Amino acid sequence: MISETRVRCLVIEDEAETSNYICKGLREAGYVVTAAGNGPDGLDYATSEEWDIIILDRMLPGRIDGLSIVDKLRALGKQTPVIIVSALTTIDARVTGLRGGADDYLSKPFAFSELLARVEALLRRSAPGADSTQLQVADLRLDLRTLRVTRGAKVITLQPREYRLLEYLMRNENQVVTRTMLLESVWDYHFDPQTNVIDVQISRLRAKVDKDFPVMLIHTLRGVGYRMGVMPPEELEPPVA
Repeated sequence: MISETRVRCLVIEDEAETSNYICKGLREAGYVVTAAGNGPDGLDYATSEEWDIIILDRMLPGRIDGLSIVDKLRALGKQTPVIIVSALTTIDARVTGLRGGADDYLSKPFAFSELLARVEALLRRSAPGADSTQLQVADLRLDLRTLRVTRGAKVITLQPREYRLLEYLMRNENQVVTRTMLLESVWDYHFDPQTNVIDVQISRLRAKVDKDFPVMLIHTLRGVGYRMGVMPPEELEPPVA
């Protein structure tokens, strides 16, 4: 499907290994990819051509960083979707990137499957009439710029890990999410620590997101993983973590 649309993607990343990893994966997925290895080249590419999506590192050589590129793009009136990938993993760094004009922020290291899912989600949200600043599943909303989470009229307060877990589940609405996917994308583990950390966090998140609401959105698929969305009654299982 992607190969038919020939989506044009610009990757601005100075680490050769990371750049090759991203570009290779995107090309295999059918994207047309151009790469830049420093700030000045990235800025030139970003502002002189039209792109469907831009993936850029926040810290770049050449005295022009990723935030400066995003700022220049927005100042020129270009609303190209931008995903920042960065080794800066704090909530403050994420908020700064999103408030600086980026549409999404992904911490390094990351699984390519998550990056691809975010690219696809951004492309969907950048379609005419779509809101690129929010994720929504039923009456649950997550504002990517303010990190505000609401369900109906209720404001939901989350801890940083709970927020990352919810965001990942929402980005994969109606898709099966395995424990391995969560360990790699939310906990940055590339091995199974053999603990119940996921069960505990899912239970806490479910208590905040689903408690007191008539329709459950976070579902456990025994022996498989989890799924977020409104499920038909015949597919529902008892609400366990």
